[in-house]
Amino acid sequence: MSLLKRIGGTTPSSESAIPPAQRPGAPPPPIRHAAPGADDTFNEIKLRVQNRLINELDPKLDLSNKLKVRRQVEEVFQSILDGESIVLTRSERQRMFEAIEADIVGLGPIEQLLADPEISEIMVNGPRQIYVEKRGKLIRTDVTFSNDEHVLRIIDRIVAPLGRRIDESSPMVDARLPDGSRVNAIIRPLALNGPTITIRKFRKDKLTVDDLVRFGSMSNEMAEFLGACVKARTNIVVAGGTGSGKTTLLNVLSSFIPEDERIITVENAAELQLRQDHVVSLESRPPNVEGRGEVTIRDLVINCLRMRPERIIVGECRGGETLDMLQAMNTGHDGSMTTIHANTPRDAVARIETMCLMAGMDLPARAIREQIVSAVQLFVQQSRLKDGSRKVTQITEVSGMEGDVVVMQDIFVFEQTGIDEKGRIIGQLRPTGVRPRFIEKFESLNIFLPPNIFGSGERFSF
Repeated sequence: MSLLKRIGGTTPSSESAIPPAQRPGAPPPPIRHAAPGADDTFNEIKLRVQNRLINELDPKLDLSNKLKVRRQVEEVFQSILDGESIVLTRSERQRMFEAIEADIVGLGPIEQLLADPEISEIMVNGPRQIYVEKRGKLIRTDVTFSNDEHVLRIIDRIVAPLGRRIDESSPMVDARLPDGSRVNAIIRPLALNGPTITIRKFRKDKLTVDDLVRFGSMSNEMAEFLGACVKARTNIVVAGGTGSGKTTLLNVLSSFIPEDERIITVENAAELQLRQDHVVSLESRPPNVEGRGEVTIRDLVINCLRMRPERIIVGECRGGETLDMLQAMNTGHDGSMTTIHANTPRDAVARIETMCLMAGMDLPARAIREQIVSAVQLFVQQSRLKDGSRKVTQITEVSGMEGDVVVMQDIFVFEQTGIDEKGRIIGQLRPTGVRPRFIEKFESLNIFLPPNIFGSGERFSF
C-alpha cells in the first residue's frame, strides 16, 4: 500500500494538485481530476521532498543542460525517498518526479499545457485559475500553482534570460519563450487576482499558405492574389483584433518574398519566423531599473532605414512609429508590411491617422491621409469569428482620395450566411468583381493571374 493510501485523510496543504510535466514527444496527458484528500497529501510530500532536493542540488549545476539536470535531480530524488522511507506507487513516484523536475528546470504546472499541440493560448489568472484556448474555445483547467510566489518564480524564469525584469517598480513585462511563444506578465499591485501570465503559443510547424486554404481561412484565389501582391512589392497592412491571427498571416505573406532580398523585421517581442536566409531581426528594449536605456519600436524603424533594407516588416504598429513606417513605404521600401489593431479596413485608416498624430507632429488630417493613400496599397482584414475560426474577411484596395475622404474598394470579401447545428459559422469567400488598379504592375513583372480571379461569380463556401 502506498503512503498516499495510508495517510490520505491528513490535514490539507495549501498547495493544489500540480500535474506532471510532459516528456518530449509523448502525447499530452488529460487534465487530472483527483480526490482532494489524496492530492493534499501528495502535495504535502512533494513540497517537502522538493525543498530538500533544492537544498541538496549542486548550486553550480548548469540548468541549461537539461539532460544533466534531470539525471542529478533523479538521483537526489531517489535518495530522499529512500532516506525518509516514503512509500509511493510507481505512478505516484513518476508523477511526483516529473512535477518537481518541471518546477526546477521548466515552467512548472503549465509545462503540460505548453506540450499540448491543440492548445493555442494559456491564461494564468492568479495561482488558482488557469484557462486555455483549445480549438478556438476557452476552457478552464484543473492545473494550479501553489501560491503567488510560485507563479512569480515561473515568470522570473521566463524573463531573466532575456534581460527583462518584473517587480513592484516595473509590474508589467513582455517576453517570449525559446520556441517564440509570446508572453505577457503583470503582477500586484496592478493585477488584483495575483500574478497573471498570458502565453500566446507559437506553432512548432510553420503554417504555409496551403494550410490557411485547407483550414478555410482563405480561398485559393485569395492566396494566389496575395502571393502576387507580395512578389510585386505591394505595401500591405494586415488589420484585425486581438488573437485574430495577424502575426500568423504576416508570417505566411512574408514567405512569398524572394530569397535575394534583404529583410529587416522590427518587433516588441520577436515572433516572426521568416523562411528566408537574409533576415535581420530587431527587438525593442524596455528601460532599465534607473529608467534609462529604452529603445522603442520607433527608434528601431528609424535606425533600420540606415541598414539598407529592401523590405521592412514591423510586427505591429501601436504608436508614433506608424508615421515612420508610412515614410519608409513612401521612400523606396516598397513591399513593406505591418499589422495594426482594427475591426475593418476603414477603421484601420482611422487608426493609422490617430497613431501618426502620436508621433508628436501637428500634422493636418488631410496630409496624413495623403501619406496613407500613397504608402498603403492593400489592407488585409483578419477576423476571429464567434465559432473560434479565423478567416481573411476582406481584402481591400486603397484607390485614392475624393476630397478629404480615403477611397477604398473591396476585392475579396467573406459573407456569413448562417450557423450550422454545431455552432460553426457558414459563409462564402468571394471576389467582388473589382480589379485592383495596381494590376498593371503585375504584368510588368511577368506576374500573371487567371483572368476570372476577380469576378467569375464563383463562390467558395466554408
